[in-house]
Amino acid sequence: MTARFWTTVALTLAVALAVGCGPSTPAPSSAAKPNAEAHDHQHDHTGWWCNEHGVPEEVCAQCNSKVAADFQKKGDWCQEHDRPDSQCFQCHPELEAKFAATYEAKYGKQPPKPEG
Repeated sequence: MTARFWTTVALTLAVALAVGCGPSTPAPSSAAKPNAEAHDHQHDHTGWWCNEHGVPEEVCAQCNSKVAADFQKKGDWCQEHDRPDSQCFQCHPELEAKFAATYEAKYGKQPPKPEG
């Protein structure tokens, strides 16, 4: 391997580490949502389940701005809690049990209690 190759690898890793999750900041209340790179909490987005929000990662609009935009376009949005209405456990507590059942079906145990 050449020195240029290793320099490129080192720079790529340095950028990847620098881009990670930032310090805790309040979540915006507008249509612009935090994405995985700029999420307001340190959080692993590589798994199937979002432990922090209690839904599968692929539909977690609180972690992914593109997913949030899709829910907003469909009119599925809770303005008060800044998340999809179909994932708003504050307005619809029964939804938490629905998502938990999905986790339980996959893993055979209860999911971690969501933080938000």
